[in-house]
Amino acid sequence: MLSCTADWLDIMAKCWKMEREDKTEGVPPLEVSVSVSLPITHLPNMAHLHPLLYEGREHFLRYGVPLYQAALEGDWEKADSIITQSSYWINAPINKRNDTALHIAAATKHTDFVTKLVKKMSAIDLEYRNTLGNTAFCYAVTTGIVEIARVMVEHNSRLPDIKGSDAISPLQMAVLLGHKDMVLYLFDVTDYNKLTDVDRIELLTSSIESDLYDVAFHILHKDKTLALCRNAKQETALHSLARKPLKAFEDGRNVSWKGFIKLWRSHSQEQVTKEPPIAIKLVKELWEEVIKQDDQNISNIIGHPWRLLFVAAEIGNVEFLKTLILSYPDIIWKVNEKNHSLFHVGVSYRHENIFKMIHEVGAIKDLIAAYNEPITRNNMLHLAAQQAPSQRLNCVSGAALQMQHELLWFEIVKKIVQPQYAIATNHNGETPEALFTKEHEDLRAKGEEWMKTTANSCTLVATLIATVDFTATFTLPGGTKSNGSPVLMENATFILFSISNAISLFASSASILMFLSILTSRYAERDFLKSLPRKLVIGLICLFVSISSMMVAFMAIFLITFREGETWVPVSVSLCAFVPMILYGWQEYPLMLDIIRSIYSSQTLFENSGKPILSWRT
Repeated sequence: MLSCTADWLDIMAKCWKMEREDKTEGVPPLEVSVSVSLPITHLPNMAHLHPLLYEGREHFLRYGVPLYQAALEGDWEKADSIITQSSYWINAPINKRNDTALHIAAATKHTDFVTKLVKKMSAIDLEYRNTLGNTAFCYAVTTGIVEIARVMVEHNSRLPDIKGSDAISPLQMAVLLGHKDMVLYLFDVTDYNKLTDVDRIELLTSSIESDLYDVAFHILHKDKTLALCRNAKQETALHSLARKPLKAFEDGRNVSWKGFIKLWRSHSQEQVTKEPPIAIKLVKELWEEVIKQDDQNISNIIGHPWRLLFVAAEIGNVEFLKTLILSYPDIIWKVNEKNHSLFHVGVSYRHENIFKMIHEVGAIKDLIAAYNEPITRNNMLHLAAQQAPSQRLNCVSGAALQMQHELLWFEIVKKIVQPQYAIATNHNGETPEALFTKEHEDLRAKGEEWMKTTANSCTLVATLIATVDFTATFTLPGGTKSNGSPVLMENATFILFSISNAISLFASSASILMFLSILTSRYAERDFLKSLPRKLVIGLICLFVSISSMMVAFMAIFLITFREGETWVPVSVSLCAFVPMILYGWQEYPLMLDIIRSIYSSQTLFENSGKPILSWRT
């Protein structure tokens, strides 16, 4: 076979050389007819040969380029016509990457084109690879369309076991791209025994990185030893889970309306015991295999190539850490290169659910809280005094609320550590309070600017509303009687107008007073903790009430003015008055919710509630 192929290549090279020599001498190209006993469609793999080597550029422009266009467009009639004229092009390379028509059609998701083309090809034809080493089946897998892959596999069952570029199996390609349906199909048609241990651990970690936790769970159940294996980056499956901010592990609070309703329902109804998320099950299964090792091996697994415990703590992966701690409590004592425990990292990155676990470790919390950095001599309170990373700081709306959140963290941590640590100095001679003032000076200034800008804008709006309401008070609809009393005194709509106008006037006046109080505040650090946010939320609520009441007053006076005639006119116009109220509520709702939560909910956010985070008894 090899000698025949070599002879064939030699003949083609000679023909190509003769054609070029004839062109150089100005003589028309010599047509050479060579009979080769081995058909081209049965050559081992000719994908490394360019189409010009076979028939010449004229032949390529006549057949190859139109076939390429037909494959891109999914035009089977055009492609079939070309293949009928020259069967050579059924599996010939048609671009510089040596893709065939099947490669192009599969990549462009033309299912019908692929189905009809495959019927004209032999099984061995489907195994041809381009210069990247990919078969057309590899391209079909990357599209995620199971039907295209199924058509090819029915024609050649070996395709799922042929690796593509970089020695990646089709199954792993589907996993990397997150095509779950394709992955489930390939599991049924791939010979799992042909995969090496390297392939399997790559599949496991890739499934986790693509959020295919049920697939990863399935792979792990086939071979539990994969829990101890490392991929090409020397990472275990636990490493992949630790550094991934899994939605299945999130325990934060959503500020959206749906999140608020969900939070309210969770407090007003009994919680039903649910099956743990598949990601947590996966962590538990992996961890059970790891802790069967001795202490030295456990430390090596979770500490190399990076400390997965502390990376999980940095991103706030509390459910991941809970699962590990419940099965192996000794990891609470683990420290990183800075002598920080998990709780220290929780403070540095402002993850309250990780820090709250310190309430459940009993008396040892005093020992853990006493850890200091060996070089800087920063204790846990110094870490709380440092400004939070920007990605955590930006989770709170507005510089003023960010300052309030930072102050809250400092005060809470101060309650945990021993009194002597509150006045301890670091290597720069700074106490935690001095360090806090230094670190947050810029944030305090930005918070002051944000508060004043907000208060100024809202004061202007409240003043305009108060002016309109005051004027409307002395411009009564319907006029007055000789004794000065309103003509429509007994009209229900007029009464609604009077009450709404008065409420709007009082609310806008109260709003002005609250915003003026904000503008004249001293803006000390402690003012951001309760005083300023409380004034802001009261001012915003009063402003909303004044806008809503003013719109109700407008609706009432409009109905009075146009009470004669068609009713649909005043009713439709009056309904439009709800638009400003809806817009205000929609625009200001997230901010108001953040402020209210910061003032009230955050006061107990770090306290040890009745429901433990670590369910030791389970």
